Amino acid sequence: MDYAVSERPPPGGDARTSSAKIVIAGGFGAGKTTTIGAVSDIPPLRTEARLTTASLGVDDLTHVGQKSTTTVAMDFGRVALADDLVLYLFGTPGQDRFWFMWDDLVRGAIGAVVVVDTRRLADCFAPVDYFEARGLPFVVAVNTFDGHSPHTTDEVRQALGLDPTVPVLLCDARRRTDVVPVLISVVEHALLVHCRGTGP
Repeated sequence: MDYAVSERPPPGGDARTSSAKIVIAGGFGAGKTTTIGAVSDIPPLRTEARLTTASLGVDDLTHVGQKSTTTVAMDFGRVALADDLVLYLFGTPGQDRFWFMWDDLVRGAIGAVVVVDTRRLADCFAPVDYFEARGLPFVVAVNTFDGHSPHTTDEVRQALGLDPTVPVLLCDARRRTDVVPVLISVVEHALLVHCRGTGP
């Protein structure tokens, strides 16, 4: 499993800080940029471009009609989950025409979060297939948007055909208090997979 350990001497002693890379993926408009923005301890790096008429007939705006921008390269954020654990978050672009960048974005990651919009569930199959094919541990975060989900986590698990060991959580991507447990879950899941020797 890839991770980094850096020295960060506090007053009166030494401490070791571990850092890890987590990928935030999902379909177009699922809430990836919002997820990173909700928890990042630093101003997140965003590569947003305005949607124009050139995307008509290319980008499906069903259920995301108010969306005016899209990620064209990646999002980046940093969050300290504890004094000795820092996560670096890399958000993928959602449209399939940007998938050629995914291999570079995923390199070195210990795990991933697939953000799911149940109104556009079909958009999640490609990210799930991608991580399964590469053996990268991932969790599924069902974005509740308006505070509730019309589907249970078991229903989402069944619809996506997920392995029983893959965690599925409800999450309002706008709320730090919802996103932090998702990040903890992916770290724990990645550690379990690594300890079992079934990961990359």
